[in-house]
Amino acid sequence: MGERLQFMEAFITDLFMKCVYILQVMGGAPGEYGYGYYLVNILVFVALQPGLILLFFLLWRRERRWRKRLQ
Repeated sequence: MGERLQFMEAFITDLFMKCVYILQVMGGAPGEYGYGYYLVNILVFVALQPGLILLFFLLWRRERRWRKRLQ
């Protein structure tokens, strides 16, 4: 069990570091945490993610109403 836990911790850490690197590249300065990195974080986690959640919620509601009308 301990070996599997270590594997999962290593996997999660590696995935997290890859995601950070991608955000840094999108921000324009790989390996640095400059204003570009902060701007990309704001765009992704304050604008894009909530926007997608709202969009999918509205589409789900629309689909429910459409299915009710068919019945």
